[in-house]
Amino acid sequence: MTNPSNPSNGDDDTPQDPLSEMLSKMFGGGAGGFDPQEIAKAAGLPSDPAAMAMMMQQVQAMFSAPSEGPVNWQMAHEQARRVAASDNDPSVTSLQRRSVDESLKLAEMWLDPLTDFPSTGQLGRAWSRAEWVEATMSTWRRLTEPVASSIAKALSDVISEQLPEEMKSMMGMMGGPASMLQNVGGAMFGMQLGQAVGALSKDVVGSTDIGVPLADGRMALLPANVAAFGVGLDIPEQEVQLFLAVREAAHVRLFTHIPWLTGHLLGSIERYARGIHIDMDKIEDAARDIDPTNPESLQGALSQGVFMPERTPEQDAALVRLETTLALVEGWVDELTAAAAANLPSAGALREVARRRRATGGPAEHAFASLVGLELRPRRLRDAAALWSLLSEERGIKGRDALWQHPDLLPTAEDLDDPAGFSERRRLIESSGADVDAALERLLSGGFEEKDEEPTGGDAAVEAADGTTPSKADTDSGTPPVSTDEGSDTGDGDGVGTDTDGDVDGNLDGDTKR
Repeated sequence: MTNPSNPSNGDDDTPQDPLSEMLSKMFGGGAGGFDPQEIAKAAGLPSDPAAMAMMMQQVQAMFSAPSEGPVNWQMAHEQARRVAASDNDPSVTSLQRRSVDESLKLAEMWLDPLTDFPSTGQLGRAWSRAEWVEATMSTWRRLTEPVASSIAKALSDVISEQLPEEMKSMMGMMGGPASMLQNVGGAMFGMQLGQAVGALSKDVVGSTDIGVPLADGRMALLPANVAAFGVGLDIPEQEVQLFLAVREAAHVRLFTHIPWLTGHLLGSIERYARGIHIDMDKIEDAARDIDPTNPESLQGALSQGVFMPERTPEQDAALVRLETTLALVEGWVDELTAAAAANLPSAGALREVARRRRATGGPAEHAFASLVGLELRPRRLRDAAALWSLLSEERGIKGRDALWQHPDLLPTAEDLDDPAGFSERRRLIESSGADVDAALERLLSGGFEEKDEEPTGGDAAVEAADGTTPSKADTDSGTPPVSTDEGSDTGDGDGVGTDTDGDVDGNLDGDTKR
């Protein structure tokens, strides 16, 4: 049977081009060529013949054209768009755009009396899944690039070691095995990353679902996914949309008015990812079981995180800090949303659904986590929400929100363990800091020096040395008292005495020496 992606010329003795022959041996298939369905299995793609035929038209360019770096980001982008568009991704209608904009405006109004941060004044956006991919792909690249580059290189090395010599010879005919293998590793990881991002586009309902502003601070909802969120809840779709609009607006308001927060979160993720060092021994062990002619073995290795190294203690500590910040963000949003949406009949049920969704994540999020080695889960969301609620009662809205002004002011993991003790611990810290500030201010203003100039200071030393009590006139005029024992040095060990001419040692201007 003729493979449409590799048509036969009817002559079995006619040699195939080198790329077709190499791919045929790597991915299976008989004399008629390699089987596209095998590549579909390797990439986690649907085995639709038409879609695969279209993809096969890009295979030669994918493996032969150089990418921008170790990872083929163009392949990741195209794959994410392809997955997002599968299973029906209808364009957003004008009615849906108006409905989303009105929901987000109403959400902003509900939030105004509940937070010290003013409205952002943004227009609400309604996105399709493909539009969400376009809006967020640059952030996904930033989050995954450090670890993605390492894994792509490791994949290239594994493939190089496992390929038979005849395949390497064929690749040499096509521009050299080194560049070819680098493109293979980068393309394979790019496809996997695109698959994960595309799958996430079917789950998210807005631009801040994972607790990080993926779309550069833009406020948006995905109508198709909002409708899917409410399936089985027996709650009117408009009520579901309003509740999710409040969550989205609260997220964006926080990130907009706290400039350091976005950089803090993204920077923490980047530092964690850069700390991942590929365990080559682990990869070599895995390579013994990976068959380069069986793409399912590579697919299984990636999906199970075989290439992920063990976390170091430093990374574990960094992850705790990151998860604490994520929990504080989600807890703050959860608390504000509950108060703002209190008039919605099903607000309590929707709050519980949203909490469980964020705390556990779905299959797409787990697949992404196994791919890059990082799970953005606010595991302590409920503890954080309880803490923010308590702080609202104790400090008021303004005092609660003031804690976001600097990362050092935020509650810690210890505070999530004991929310009731946060205020007392903070008072002790603030009291200690106030004492230090007061002492520093006194020092800078000369307060300690004034105290030293009293009789208990320098003049008292002279009195103790020669038995003469300085008169008030002497003290006021700055004239030192003259010892009755003229010409002798008291030598009392404090460095103050009179020399042979009756002056105080080292003070030709008449001031006492300290």
